[in-house]
Amino acid sequence: MDPCSYVRILVGNLAIKSPASSKPSFSGKVHPSTSTCYCEIKLKGVDSPPCHVATVPLISESDTHPHSLAAGFDFPKSQISNIKNPFIKISVFKASTNPSCVFNSAKLLGKISIPLDLASVESRPCSFHNGWVSLTRNNKKTNNNPSTQNQNQTQLLHLTVRAEPDPRFVFRFDGEPECSPQVFQVKGEVKQPVFTCKFSFRDRNPVQFPSTNSNLVADRKGWSITIHDLSGSPVACASMVTPFVPSPGSQRVSKSNPGAWLIIRPDGDGTWKPWGRLEAWREPGNSNSVGYRFDVLPATADPVTLAGCTISSQNGGKFTIDVTSGVTPASTPNGSWDLSSGSGSRPGSGSGSDFFIENQFFYRGFVMSARFDGEKKCSKPEVEVGVKHVNCAEDAAAFVALAAAMDLSMDACKLFSEKLRKELRQ
Repeated sequence: MDPCSYVRILVGNLAIKSPASSKPSFSGKVHPSTSTCYCEIKLKGVDSPPCHVATVPLISESDTHPHSLAAGFDFPKSQISNIKNPFIKISVFKASTNPSCVFNSAKLLGKISIPLDLASVESRPCSFHNGWVSLTRNNKKTNNNPSTQNQNQTQLLHLTVRAEPDPRFVFRFDGEPECSPQVFQVKGEVKQPVFTCKFSFRDRNPVQFPSTNSNLVADRKGWSITIHDLSGSPVACASMVTPFVPSPGSQRVSKSNPGAWLIIRPDGDGTWKPWGRLEAWREPGNSNSVGYRFDVLPATADPVTLAGCTISSQNGGKFTIDVTSGVTPASTPNGSWDLSSGSGSRPGSGSGSDFFIENQFFYRGFVMSARFDGEKKCSKPEVEVGVKHVNCAEDAAAFVALAAAMDLSMDACKLFSEKLRKELRQ
């Protein structure tokens, strides 16, 4: 399999050092203020630049800056030539509560810009900035006020901006997973078949039960999808092990009782072993979001949560496993990770920034992502998998099966007042 070239831009290790944070009256490493600093991180030079919001800790003169990831931007090589004069723009604000992305009620502390030479990243990692930089405010009022200028010069922002090549395998379903499509590997305009899918029902006699409006609805259970290689041998499977049923008195699958899939793959002795577990549910209220959590299941250790977020059932979205920050999305967004040493290396603190699975194999950095279309669209998931996580066809097939399970969960989490498409009804 021939991978596609991608580039990752990583921004992190953020901290602010200001006069207030070094006064003797403050103790500890965090400024004891009721206000909090946030930053807006944008990649300029692209159409509709993505925006990330991250907290920025206040530290004193004697403290070392924290190691954490604040934002990441991913681009295939084919898009790099379309990015004109790219640079990272960071605006730092102070607010009493977490502001929205527009920061309407927050006070601007300053801005900085870091230019990027992405052409140099295609073959090797590059560091564009690693250290302290003075925050500046570009407005006339500040420029004409010497005291404010002096304050801005002493307000320092620490950050690391680096980029690295991140080759990925790209797979695309040729149809909706429930229609048992082929799966192609894609590179540019070239695509070739690598897998086939087989959707089936394990139970031909679905349970019937009364819903809140006294109509009979089918229990969404027993779905499975098996991934085969081109020789016809099964190389991965996603099997629904917990039915998707509505919570009492409602029309939705709740987080307290989610449906679940087991992702399995063949073992060397002809048997199958569990690789991961995916849970999904419908968010409460009037939300059209589908929540999910994915745990990898090591043979000799407790389950480890690698992903947890929501996807809009109406507009679609992206399922992502990315452990660059060294922690799971289900816990905290900023874990210990030294960007200055490269996102693929373990920090010297030994803080467990990679997830040890088994056989001395680590999940680190970008692992996979899958895009899904919203309702009333023909969903043909596209899956990206980091090259370093694929050693054989079974590795890639497991991620393809996971993507299929997530796509099917979007249907399984529909309100029970809505009818499923015919391919999903027994």
